[in-house]
Amino acid sequence: MKGEVRASRPGRSRNPDGVHLWLVLWKASRAVGAHALRSIEAQPICGSDFAVLEAVLHKGPLPVNDIGRRVGLTSGSISTAVDRVEALRLVDRRAHPSDRRTRLVHLTPAGKRLISSVFLAHARDMERAASALSTPERATLIRLLKKLGYHAERSLTVKPAPIPKKGVNP
Repeated sequence: MKGEVRASRPGRSRNPDGVHLWLVLWKASRAVGAHALRSIEAQPICGSDFAVLEAVLHKGPLPVNDIGRRVGLTSGSISTAVDRVEALRLVDRRAHPSDRRTRLVHLTPAGKRLISSVFLAHARDMERAASALSTPERATLIRLLKKLGYHAERSLTVKPAPIPKKGVNP
């Protein structure tokens, strides 16, 4: 039923450990991610084209390498994606106003029309996927996930605990 939370095993919800938290987060991420992929696959552009156009729509003109970092594409993949949307006349590359070595990716009027309508449909699909949570619950979840993510990122500098060898007391 909508809004219903499945019962967890006794004792787990009272004192959830890090592994259980990761597992729940991973499963939720996969389920919401599946909604996002299905939404984007229903559009007239592929996922990498969507990512390029959406980044420029919401962040403004960007260098190709910045777009790649934002959307998680390698330098070769992002170059190919930008070339493809440029060939479709959805973007164009223009000289940076203060750095002659850099070219910025801009949306063309056709690109802006396309990504605006595609993103609107995607936003509706993602709203459906998130509809189990109220606005205050969403705000709380976002705050907590950011807190968790920033902490996890900072703690990556700590080496993982070694696996104890058999027969050796730590």
